Parts: sequence; C-alpha cells; structure tokens
Amino acid sequence: MASSMAVPQPAAQQHPHAHAHAPAAPAAPSNTTDQRFRNVQLILFTVGAILMPLGLIAIFLGWYGVAHTKYQYDQLPYVVSGGLLGLALVFLGGFLYFGAWVARLGTEQRESTQRLTDAMLQLADLVGRQQGSGPAGPGVLDEVAGAELVLAGAGSTVHRRDCPLIAHREDLRPLSGNETGLGTCRVCRPDYT
Repeated sequence: MASSMAVPQPAAQQHPHAHAHAPAAPAAPSNTTDQRFRNVQLILFTVGAILMPLGLIAIFLGWYGVAHTKYQYDQLPYVVSGGLLGLALVFLGGFLYFGAWVARLGTEQRESTQRLTDAMLQLADLVGRQQGSGPAGPGVLDEVAGAELVLAGAGSTVHRRDCPLIAHREDLRPLSGNETGLGTCRVCRPDYT
C-alpha cells in the first residue's frame, strides 16, 4: 500500500536572478488537497503498522508473565499491562489500518471521478463541435440525410440519424409518427414534438 503513494519531487532549481520580481505561483488547490489525503493515508498506515505488532508483543509478554508466576496477585499486573494494553494497541492499529484503507479508497474515487469528468467534458465538446459543424443548425430539420428522425431497435428515444450515440447501430427505423410516449435524445436534441 505504501509503495503506491506519490512522493513529492523537489522543484527544479532556477537561476537566482531570473524572475526576481515575479510572485511565487500558489499551488493548485486540488494538488494540495490530494497531497494532504495522501499524507493522512501514509500516517494512518505507518502508525497502524507500528501499533499492531507492539500490541501483539505486549500480549505475548503479558502471557509470558502470567504463565511464569504462580501467585494470582502477581499475575494481575501482567494481565492488565500486557493483555489489556496489548489488545487495545492491536485494535487501535487495526482501526488505523482500516482508516488508511478508507483514505486510499477516497483518493482512488476522487481520481476516478476526475477522469470520468474529463472524459464527459471531452465527449460534450466533441458532440458540440459535431453539431455546430453540420449543415443544419441545432433544432432545424430539413431534408438533410442526418436530420431524419429515427428510433433504435425497440427503443423509446427519438434520435437524429447522425446522432453519435446510435451511429454504430444497424437496427435503426424511421419514425412513423404514430408512436406515443417517446423521449428525445439529450445528445443530438432532435426537434420532435
């Protein structure tokens, strides 16, 4: 888990007189937040990795003390200091490991969400460019081949024939006008009422 964490790299050395009057650029907030989450994850992982073995050692020492003392009043300090303290350390270390795992999941979720957002923005930009470069403006329907309204298979969504969502499909059928309860595609936005 610790091997996949990013270690901050030192900034490149600049000439001491270059950009002497330029203010330092602040760090991007998302990078700072990501680095904080990674630091929290590393701290939780490290402390958990230290506390769990210490707890196991304390439990072993408590057992050893109890096993080699024949009087019950001498065994009680071993049970309290070794057994209970060791058990508490093992549980605390386990919870910190769990916290490190949750922090890692949060970091991966944020990265995944950012990649998904970037992909959606690229897709929206691509669709917007395709719609804007066509011969007919958005919402204008004429006898251009791409402006024909179609349904895909047994679907209930009306598309333009040039819609990028259904371009690969071969089960397109033209809209007959008798259909009811149809929705419109949010990508190609056909003029269907």
